[in-house]
Amino acid sequence: LPAVSLTRTPRKGLEAKQALIAELRRCVDTYKYIFVFSVANMRNNKLKDVRNAWKHSRIFFGKNKVMMVALGREPSSEYKENLHKVSKHLRGEVGLLFTNRTRDEVDEWFSKFRELDFARAGNKAPYGVSLDTGPLEQFPHSMEPQLRQLGLPTALKKGVVTLLSDYEVCKEGDVLTPEQARVLKLFGYEMAEFKVTMKFLWNSETGDFQKLVGDTAEEEEEEDDDNGSSED
Repeated sequence: LPAVSLTRTPRKGLEAKQALIAELRRCVDTYKYIFVFSVANMRNNKLKDVRNAWKHSRIFFGKNKVMMVALGREPSSEYKENLHKVSKHLRGEVGLLFTNRTRDEVDEWFSKFRELDFARAGNKAPYGVSLDTGPLEQFPHSMEPQLRQLGLPTALKKGVVTLLSDYEVCKEGDVLTPEQARVLKLFGYEMAEFKVTMKFLWNSETGDFQKLVGDTAEEEEEEDDDNGSSED
């Protein structure tokens, strides 16, 4: 049998990291500004929409540790002045926007870009949802067992899925269970708002680094873990 190299995959992984580091540094050299942004209710398809709208710039999201290596974690290892301050904030679901657009242009576009999507388990309900007794004609009769399994008091009446009593799906502030999230999706309630918030700005011409917004609760949430993971 031919020998199989066990080092092939790790080497490819290392090459990919080195290529990403080189690309990040090329972007540092190319673009005037780096914005550090956070993402609420991350959805890959929504981030793709942002990428498409900002093709004149570059967006990197996830792979925080590799980005930190590229920029430098300490003053002694930073690629350019004050980039270690950028690295310090690469925790959680955050990314980098490399652009020549001004802060005003960036703020204006991203303040308007908010898209609703279905909430997932673990999200907080921004408002309560209750369902009224009566027929649920939007569902085929074959869905009735699934609705009942999700906890809804349903039955078939003359072939029509019917809610036998009023049912509270969630209260405002509830941390949603998988079942609640599924029910909300089935009934068309889009509770999760995908939005991008610009948090910090680095200027390549001056080396200045500045904080753009401050939300202590949000920052603490971001620092809970370092699990950012997405393409590019």
